[in-house]
Amino acid sequence: MTTFEDHGLRGELIMAISEMGFVNPTPIQEKTIPALLETKNDLIALAQTGTGKTAAFGLPIIQQLDESSKQIQSIILSPTRELCIQIAKDLETYTKFMDQVRILAVYGGSSVENQVRALKKGVNIVVGTPGRTLDLIKRKTLKINNIKWLVLDEADEMLNMGFKDELDGILENTPEQKQTLLFSATMPKEVRRIANNYMNDPKEISVGKKNSGAENVTHFVYMVRASDRYSALKRIADFNYNIYGIVFCRTRRETKEVAAKLINDGYNADALHGDLSQAQREMVMDKFRKHHLQLLIATDVAARGLDISELTHIINYNLPDDPEVYIHRSGRTGRAGKHGISILIAHSREGRRIKELEKLIGKTFEMKKLPGGKEICEKRLYNLMDNIENIEVDEEQIEPFMPAILKKLEWLDRDELLKRYVSVEFNRFLEYYKNAPDLDVKSEKGDFKGGKRSAKGFTRFFINVGSKQRIKPQQLIGLINDETKSKEIEIGKIEILRNFSFFEVDKAFEKTIVSSFEDSEYGDIKLAVEIAKPSSNDRRSERAWSERGRSGRGKFGHAKSYRGKSEGGKGKRKKFRNPR
Repeated sequence: MTTFEDHGLRGELIMAISEMGFVNPTPIQEKTIPALLETKNDLIALAQTGTGKTAAFGLPIIQQLDESSKQIQSIILSPTRELCIQIAKDLETYTKFMDQVRILAVYGGSSVENQVRALKKGVNIVVGTPGRTLDLIKRKTLKINNIKWLVLDEADEMLNMGFKDELDGILENTPEQKQTLLFSATMPKEVRRIANNYMNDPKEISVGKKNSGAENVTHFVYMVRASDRYSALKRIADFNYNIYGIVFCRTRRETKEVAAKLINDGYNADALHGDLSQAQREMVMDKFRKHHLQLLIATDVAARGLDISELTHIINYNLPDDPEVYIHRSGRTGRAGKHGISILIAHSREGRRIKELEKLIGKTFEMKKLPGGKEICEKRLYNLMDNIENIEVDEEQIEPFMPAILKKLEWLDRDELLKRYVSVEFNRFLEYYKNAPDLDVKSEKGDFKGGKRSAKGFTRFFINVGSKQRIKPQQLIGLINDETKSKEIEIGKIEILRNFSFFEVDKAFEKTIVSSFEDSEYGDIKLAVEIAKPSSNDRRSERAWSERGRSGRGKFGHAKSYRGKSEGGKGKRKKFRNPR
């Protein structure tokens, strides 16, 4: 088996990684380290998160640094400040015995003045988020004209988060003579565009299949009604009493609501979302890393960049709209050779989308029945018995209290004492799950044909914003939830086109959707939302839809409009901020 020493790494690096317990490289490290040490070719590396990518690019870059120079020799870009900080800490650990190497993390939400001062003192490696990195380049304090290595870590995530312009701005300012390293879990067309535009004949290496899920993750699906999602989540948490995982929600509001319910019901949980300050985020993450929390309820954006290797479960409270997001979610468990579980809480109309996910990850979802009250109580009771059997008793500490305990409980025989003890521990569970209903439902087959027809029971809507206005499925879902002031409306297929989009919602909420969007705006655009009747003319009429999307005025022949019919008349115009 190959060791790090076999790759010819210098002694200081071997000492540092040996202290960390690293002896044998992971598959991505075994392929990447020699490729970077032996050639100057650009490199595309496809691997899931948690496979050791930081050491894969960090060790060979550090090996080749000119320690005597105070110039910036390497820029490493990452999607989030959390991942940025984590990478910088890892690199500092690798250089523990190399006193002259200087590493700096630059990211938003922290003092730019402090970062400028650090840059002026001299730095060898800068790890940064795209926004802050470009800002420092424009200030002419971050000089990248002499860099030898440029690393794009989690390139697909950076593009998903809308950093295309920032990446282009940074890449255009880098010298031609450099080695560009692109690391990504998936290879969508935008990542391929960057490779084509900014890399020279890159070598491509891969660990696992492209766009596939992690090997040692098992995928379960629980099929329930949308209104029973929270009850299903509680049963999963109650049954898996040692759970340590992340619950992914679609929107900030849903994240807050689910976390608040769990905390109120006595669960060890907290929320991570975009409304938290940096100090609040760090406090939540510190509690989670120390296992003071069992469940972290998070949005995809908030959770990006978290590097925690011990997660037992990932729970998808909703299916992500972008299937590749599921790969990133599920890849957060099953790391470092451990087994992990990824769970979908799905509703009956999502069978088709689950099949698509199976094709993407190359694995089959196991349909599971939610545990009933009796199963949950039995499992937790047996766990309690195991804990009692295996607990270490501190005789010195407990002995002084024994006379009082024995006197107080002497009137109880053994059986009665055990019954009362178990009741103290389990009355809440026994009461809650008394006569608990069956939450499982059967999957219904959607009536989708050619990607155009609505699923049975869904209505397809037109809205006059699209990719040109930088709207994404997640933002459209948030817009629907905010405008309707409801998270109970089931949302189906979403199609984002250039000047307009289509989305599907539960047929029962047709009038609610249209009336809720009356007099709403997205940035400077007055929104027009109409019911789009699916027909064979839809594709042929997209030019007319596009004109409708740009103008936001008039009626289209294939649409039924409720504009001007909102209940309660016109009120104050609502604004929805365009995230640009």
